[in-house]
Amino acid sequence: MSVQTSRRDDDDAAEVGEDFAGRLLSWYDRAARVLPWRIAPNSGLTPDPYRIWLAEVMLQQTTVAAVASYFARFTERWPTVADLAAADDADVMAAWAGLGYYARARNLLACARAVVRNHDGFFPDNEVALRTLPGIGDYTAASVAAIAFGRAAVVVDANIERVIARHRLIETPLPIAKREIRAALAPLVPTDRPGDFAQALMDLGAGICTPRCPACAICPLMTDCRARGLPDIERLPVKPPKKAKPHRHGVAHWIEEDGRIWLIRRPDKGMLGGMRALPGGDWSDARPAESIIVSVDHGFTHFDLTLALVRREATDAAAEGEWWPISDLDAAGLPTLYRKLTDKMLERDG
Repeated sequence: MSVQTSRRDDDDAAEVGEDFAGRLLSWYDRAARVLPWRIAPNSGLTPDPYRIWLAEVMLQQTTVAAVASYFARFTERWPTVADLAAADDADVMAAWAGLGYYARARNLLACARAVVRNHDGFFPDNEVALRTLPGIGDYTAASVAAIAFGRAAVVVDANIERVIARHRLIETPLPIAKREIRAALAPLVPTDRPGDFAQALMDLGAGICTPRCPACAICPLMTDCRARGLPDIERLPVKPPKKAKPHRHGVAHWIEEDGRIWLIRRPDKGMLGGMRALPGGDWSDARPAESIIVSVDHGFTHFDLTLALVRREATDAAAEGEWWPISDLDAAGLPTLYRKLTDKMLERDG
């Protein structure tokens, strides 16, 4: 099936017809989501490349609902790329705490500084130049080029993958199917509203062509969708079998004195790099042998972790670190893993 689909690329474009974009954009004009970084269709306003880029970075591996409040705080505190470029690293990492995938925050700063240093504070207006910036890959470059600058770029995120895989009945498993999906989508991108076209596909995947129970009856693309009516439509796009994730164990130290706890700054490279955290040892396959106060389970992309908390004396505090008021832990910007652990400890102590 996948080979046949690949060979029919030219026929597919003709079969879909020129009204694919028209139907989609007509629906989008009526039903576009209202998002803090988005310019409403037909508003006549000009998108801000900084806001588009910031939102796209935040949205990687994260939901729209989770991003909205972070986006609002970032743009209030750092309203321009120059403001962000001048920000203190620790402040940005603390503001990012809870969004996860912390390498994105480090790349965010590196990219902002590269834009200011190498491009006079203006984002490049095309995919090729955008890809030269730190942390910007193919997807983000295409998205910013299309939405912020009106370039006819082929934007493919998870929602768009699902829409096109179903519409064209692409049964090749991901990630190999990505090439077929791009090939099927490329001839459909309009030159006049490529940014709205990309966002319309995103909205369609988020609200109608959903992973479970897609609302095919109200889809603007239903008339020529090859997967419509299939009893197993939810299996598309086909995903590879999940691999079992290893389980690791770690120990964090609770060092308390006079209503304060000792925090360290994790190394810039590696997991949770540059973030404040509780001190502790490496994460390994071995269970801790020490007396545990509380523990939490946390999932990372490639492994699951059980992090246990043990008590230490103030004399065990290493030279590099800082005392932080327990009553003001919200301001410490602890990543989710450590905040879950400290919250559990504080709940235990009443």
